[in-house]
Amino acid sequence: MAKINVKDKEISIISIAETDFISITDIAKYKNPNNADDVIKNWMRNRNTIELLGLWETIHNPDFKPVEFDGFRREAGLNSFVLTPKK
Repeated sequence: MAKINVKDKEISIISIAETDFISITDIAKYKNPNNADDVIKNWMRNRNTIELLGLWETIHNPDFKPVEFDGFRREAGLNSFVLTPKK
């Protein structure tokens, strides 16, 4: 695992099959070191994030289910909407 330094914070990078993955948890710790999980949860509720994830899935995931995704898109931004990595 490699690390890069961004604004005096270490961010982990892992490479799998020549693809780099950056730790979103490390990035979230910059905003709130004690509750990075809350930062990620709030980011994943954001309508712009949902649109980005849908676009990425459309381009890169042949098994993507756009009809299922429309439900997430409709609910994004509502106070009751919660999206987790597992969903």
